[in-house]
Amino acid sequence: MVSDTSPEAEKVQIEILRRMSIAQRLGRVREWTRTLVHLSREGLARANPGLDARELDLLWVEHQYGRDLAGSLREYLEKRPPCKATTP
Repeated sequence: MVSDTSPEAEKVQIEILRRMSIAQRLGRVREWTRTLVHLSREGLARANPGLDARELDLLWVEHQYGRDLAGSLREYLEKRPPCKATTP
């Protein structure tokens, strides 16, 4: 794999990760995952400005999990009764 990080900087990053508790590492993974999901969804929205929120969601599912699962989800959502809005 090609890296833009120098070997010295990578050693420092690895040492920082090693010093973290498991909870801290899992928290960091959660943050990174949330950021990556957000960025991928944002990129799809920019590349497909004509799609509504539901279609963008389905496109994201297709990119992450494949066309078959996205198609099954689309079919399920089309057959499902509409959700009732709840107000407090």
